[in-house]
Amino acid sequence: RRAEERAEELRNKIVDQCERLQLQSAGITKYVAEVLPGKNQRAVSTASAARELVIQRLGLVRSLCESEEQRLLEQVHGEEERAHQSILTQRVHWADALQKLDAIRSSLVDMLTHLDDLQLIQKEQEIFERTEEAEGILDPQESEKLNFNEKCTLSPLLTQLWATAALGSLSGTEDVRIDERTVSPLLQLSDDRRTLSFNAKKSKACADGLERFDHWPNALATTSFQAGLHAWMVNVQNSCAYKVGVALGQLPRKGSGSNSRLGHNAFSWVFSRYDQEFCFSHDGQHEPLRLLRCPAQLGILLDLQAQELLFYEPASGTVLHTHRAAFPGPLFPVFAVADQTISIVH
Repeated sequence: RRAEERAEELRNKIVDQCERLQLQSAGITKYVAEVLPGKNQRAVSTASAARELVIQRLGLVRSLCESEEQRLLEQVHGEEERAHQSILTQRVHWADALQKLDAIRSSLVDMLTHLDDLQLIQKEQEIFERTEEAEGILDPQESEKLNFNEKCTLSPLLTQLWATAALGSLSGTEDVRIDERTVSPLLQLSDDRRTLSFNAKKSKACADGLERFDHWPNALATTSFQAGLHAWMVNVQNSCAYKVGVALGQLPRKGSGSNSRLGHNAFSWVFSRYDQEFCFSHDGQHEPLRLLRCPAQLGILLDLQAQELLFYEPASGTVLHTHRAAFPGPLFPVFAVADQTISIVH
């Protein structure tokens, strides 16, 4: 009796399961027949619209780049022509001046050679006039008008596009690591040599070598750059007091003076933050920077061919500061932190 009841119970379960499977199969069949075709059509339509949007936007960017290229090349050509004409004008002017000086000199030599004392005295006024005329011809002076003005190529649009492209293509390719021999006793270096953490108490474990900063919380990278284009990024979101930039290898390491303090000497060029204040510093000159927000990451671009150092915020695509100078030697990435941590992004 119990076996019959158990068997009947199982039959009912099987029937219920079959009904559920039939309903599930019907649902799947309907999904495949009705829903998926619509999904496929919408995917095709959405992909087509996305493709058109990409083409449209890149076309607009391309058009803008072409217009900017034409404008800048025209400015370069115009500036070249202006400098060329200025040089030609100077050539004509000084050729004329040389002719006048030669004529005056010949006249004076002729008087000196052929006139007796009485005749020379009679020519005193003429000698005075010739001498005065010669003195009126001044020596050549250096003039900016004779130089090509490289500022004619300055373009915020080009700088921003170039920075985005350069940082996007080069960032992460530079294996920038910190030289542990230079790390201040106020800093702790991570095992991968990419993160610096501030510690208000000086570490006694650091050997005081010649390379080490002994007062300011500074550190140099292991590699220096002396040619080409270089880019690296630093994560600064955890710190309210830091400096990042480049420095010459001759940067002094010892003492509390300005010589070893980043941005306060001729050996270092840095972007710095202290609380809510930002600035670019070099050789004791501090240029305040107005930022709308605190950057979480900083991109540093160093173009040694153009002699240009650029600080960039990747998140917003904003160029924070550009510095152009004739850098006198190989440059090391340099770092300082006086609050929490900063890290080189790789």
